[in-house]
Amino acid sequence: MDDKPYSAACERNRDPILGVLRGFFADRRRVLEVGSGTGQHAVHFAAALPQLEWQASDRAENLAGIRAWLSEAALPNTPAPLELDATGSWPGGPYDAVFSSNTLHIMGWPEVEALFAALPRATTPAAKLAIYGPFNLEGRYTSDSNAAFDASLRARAAHMGLRDVAAVDALARAAGFARIDGVALPANNRILLWERRA
Repeated sequence: MDDKPYSAACERNRDPILGVLRGFFADRRRVLEVGSGTGQHAVHFAAALPQLEWQASDRAENLAGIRAWLSEAALPNTPAPLELDATGSWPGGPYDAVFSSNTLHIMGWPEVEALFAALPRATTPAAKLAIYGPFNLEGRYTSDSNAAFDASLRARAAHMGLRDVAAVDALARAAGFARIDGVALPANNRILLWERRA
């Protein structure tokens, strides 16, 4: 299908992310992807991890593009994408894993807070959480390119911007998730990994 949305960044980062998820989600069964964007990640990860049911989701305006990718791939483990706005109602699941890529710096901070606050209602007691993207560490940029990217985001919209790992981790802890690891990936991005604790 020539009318599918396409992200070059998704093509570049999908295999490094998959390298982490292959181990971290090895014992998982149902993954909710929050903010599936084009749908490229959903197709790539679901094909590589056939033991998982990969549930794509996004805001209503992105669902047609996600459906196009899922329809073309015709994988047995990708149900129809769900409409999901972080500040709205969430699917009940329960999901034993949640993944999100390049979303937190696009959302406003209240939306980021809403995302984490909703996780306990949508996940199992020992669920795992993986979030990929560019982050600041201890209030500082990790590279000149991330500083430039942050400036470009804030020029586009005042609510956007890179998030600090410590601030995000505090939201995760408040939702009952303990951080397991943070893995540096190419292009000054990282993937943060948590597990829900009783």
